[in-house]
Amino acid sequence: MAKKSKIAKNEQRKETVARYAERRAELKAIIKNQATSDEDRLDAQFELNRQPRDASPVRVRNRDAQDGRPRGYLRKFGVSRVRMREMAHRGELPGVRKSSW
Repeated sequence: MAKKSKIAKNEQRKETVARYAERRAELKAIIKNQATSDEDRLDAQFELNRQPRDASPVRVRNRDAQDGRPRGYLRKFGVSRVRMREMAHRGELPGVRKSSW
């Protein structure tokens, strides 16, 4: 089980990313556009740098939905490999079977 503070901090980061996502995309489009003047591009870069660091989606960590485990996360199921194995053995994941050949 992950620390409650780490889970809460990650949730706060998700909210920050969502709040700044639209403006961040606009600024990145201005910076990438070759037709934009150098001054406008520079202003966009400065404004992007003034945004909080947690506004970057790269800083959000995928965590197990049930216990917050940060490693071994499986996107398809939204849980860690350990939790996925337990759930599969209990038959809680539809369509998942133990393989044998």
